[in-house]
Amino acid sequence: MSVDRTRIERLTRELLEAIGEDPDRPGLRQTPARMADLYSEFFAGVGEDAAAPLARTISVSRGPAPDTLPSGAVLLRDIRFRSVCEHHLLPFAGHAHIAYLPGEQVVGLGALVRVVEILATRPQVQERLGEQIADVIAENLDARGVLVVLDASHGCVTMRGGRQPEASTLTIAARGEYADAVARAELIALIGASTGASRA
Repeated sequence: MSVDRTRIERLTRELLEAIGEDPDRPGLRQTPARMADLYSEFFAGVGEDAAAPLARTISVSRGPAPDTLPSGAVLLRDIRFRSVCEHHLLPFAGHAHIAYLPGEQVVGLGALVRVVEILATRPQVQERLGEQIADVIAENLDARGVLVVLDASHGCVTMRGGRQPEASTLTIAARGEYADAVARAELIALIGASTGASRA
């Protein structure tokens, strides 16, 4: 599904008029086109299959490097992401940390980044985003456990309402063996060691 740029431009003009502005004044003349560019980027994941990046897996026992089978979790930290809160259409941004306990199949680390990117480029709430990332990995990768930690700052908290510029939100989604808090404690500590996410 692609964003309807023409419609966004028209609606942006209407929005500017609705707040009492003149969309034809010099500073706003290009704003509708800029908004179309922005929304095309911010909502590129709408309708895209988030599981697609996980379709190409590597067998750990029969693959090109069978001696590299990890004995523990694979942990990818500090994946930068940004999304748009569906409640106010304000951005939220931060870092995603993903761990999974491999079974017979693994994927390239870039595939995990792509899952985050696809799911984040939709109208979202952070709690659901973390759960969706965990579900996609758990359901499409031979993983015995999945852990997703998101740490993000929200425009609806930092710029409106209580206006708390230093506030961030931490969410945890866990599947399989990592649904047990004791089993995931080591990973939470490893994430927090470099990111400040030890508040989890």
